[in-house]
Amino acid sequence: MKTTDTPPAAPAERPAPVTEVNVPAARTKSSEGHVLNVFSHGVLIIWAILVIMPLLWAVMSSFKTDDSILSTPWKLPDTLHFENWSRAWSQAHMSDYFFNTVVVVGCSLVGTLLLGSMAAYVLARFDFPGNRFVYFLFIGGMSFPVILALVPLFFVMNNMALLNTRHGLILVYIAYSLPFTVFFLTSFFRTLPTSVAEAAMLDGASHTRTFFQVMLPMAKPGLISVGIFNFLGQWNQYMLPTVLNSDPNQRVLSQGLVELANSQGYKGDWSGLFAGLVMAMLPVLGAYIVFQRQVVAGLTAGAVK
Repeated sequence: MKTTDTPPAAPAERPAPVTEVNVPAARTKSSEGHVLNVFSHGVLIIWAILVIMPLLWAVMSSFKTDDSILSTPWKLPDTLHFENWSRAWSQAHMSDYFFNTVVVVGCSLVGTLLLGSMAAYVLARFDFPGNRFVYFLFIGGMSFPVILALVPLFFVMNNMALLNTRHGLILVYIAYSLPFTVFFLTSFFRTLPTSVAEAAMLDGASHTRTFFQVMLPMAKPGLISVGIFNFLGQWNQYMLPTVLNSDPNQRVLSQGLVELANSQGYKGDWSGLFAGLVMAMLPVLGAYIVFQRQVVAGLTAGAVK
């Protein structure tokens, strides 16, 4: 007799373990993160208002009359008085101050970036006796207060017949900005790949050609970042030109603004004063707005390799 074997029943599958989720704890963390996010955004909004409102008020006041500035300081101007700007530009000699500042800062910025990048490249790429000593000398220059060097610097400039000259102020600005520039660019050059420089050397390029045609273009983000910082510091520099540049015809913009504040304040020409302030402020804002992406890229380029 043929029989059919009945297969044994399959064992029942055990249910997958249920992961316990602490819902109240998750909600608490989410609420804490939301509160922290709202708090941080609130602080940023308050900080933005504190920074932007004085700038907007100065711009608004530069297009108003003196009476409206004193009577209704927070009211928008009824008409735009562009004669305030022309009066500050011509009668208050802002054009001369602006020209002197552009010449001094432009030449000193080029010299600072050129000399600083060359020194930083050598310190970052070449090992020689005294490398670390020279590097720490530049670092020490950053910690040396410039006010302590004003008296000996004055006598040195006087002995070299560089007082009250543009080229003398350019040299001082370069020396003042070199320590930070070398410190910043040395760290940046260390993050660049050495294989590119080695390939250029194998192709017959000299050290000079490798630096100017290969490595310097690769360091463009770092150059722009340190250039913006140096531009801001040199454009707003007041102590050095006050001590070393007493000639009225050679005054830079920071000195001119102080003179403008004194003269226009006594005359009651507040609209011309605000127009001069905005003239000095616009190049700095424009430079940062145009190069803000490059500044962030230069600061974060060496963070991730």
